[in-house]
Amino acid sequence: MTGSEIPPSFRLAYVPGVTPTKWVRIWNERLPEIPLTLVAVTAAEASDVLRGGGADAGFVRLPIDRTDLSAIPLYTETTVVVIPKDHIAAAVDEVSAEDLADEIVLHPLDDTLDWERPPGRPANERPATTADAVELVAAGVGLLVVPQSLARLHHRKDLTYRPVTDAPESRVALSWPEDATTDMVEDFIGIVRGRTVNSSRGRTATPPQPKQRKRPDAGDARRKPAAGKSGGKSPRGGSGGPKGGKGGKGGKPRRRS
Repeated sequence: MTGSEIPPSFRLAYVPGVTPTKWVRIWNERLPEIPLTLVAVTAAEASDVLRGGGADAGFVRLPIDRTDLSAIPLYTETTVVVIPKDHIAAAVDEVSAEDLADEIVLHPLDDTLDWERPPGRPANERPATTADAVELVAAGVGLLVVPQSLARLHHRKDLTYRPVTDAPESRVALSWPEDATTDMVEDFIGIVRGRTVNSSRGRTATPPQPKQRKRPDAGDARRKPAAGKSGGKSPRGGSGGPKGGKGGKGGKPRRRS
């Protein structure tokens, strides 16, 4: 193998909270000859990683600068508040931003929610990461509002969470550089969108085969009778001979009146 013959590979970035396991499994089943490498990135750096060629595609959180990036929105997450299990809000099914007005609500620097104004009262300092904020919630310093997948990612036995009905929601999208929509990117888009292996839009699709006309067997072909010859019996019972002639097989001749 020469230096220019580099085997193909596919690099997939993903932000915290996204679980790409299902799509990776399907990729490995369909394209086992092309290894897929996962690249963990923060939500803030995901766009720069894609632009810089650190990954071929990636799962990101919207909004992102789409000047030179393509993006397919996939799903929207429920927003929840992370609270201690003995907190009063643990007794209800859901809360509103107004219910948190008197609470200290932590706002980490890597927050992924597009707040116009975060709910509650701000803490003296903003935690550096969501993981740090979860530790502060466990210490009784305040509460934390995050997408549900991040609450699950940082789960602790002494904490729980409840949906926040009127908070911004986080949308997850598949993104890639606009000028680098390669065959492998198209393959992965097809997997994420649920296309089958024989889909007409995927690179791995099987093209439709032209139908071939069946030629009849010469021995089975029926020959048409020649012009002027009858292939069947006479409608009056004869076999094609003159009426009453010797060659006829009809009944008795008619009597003259």
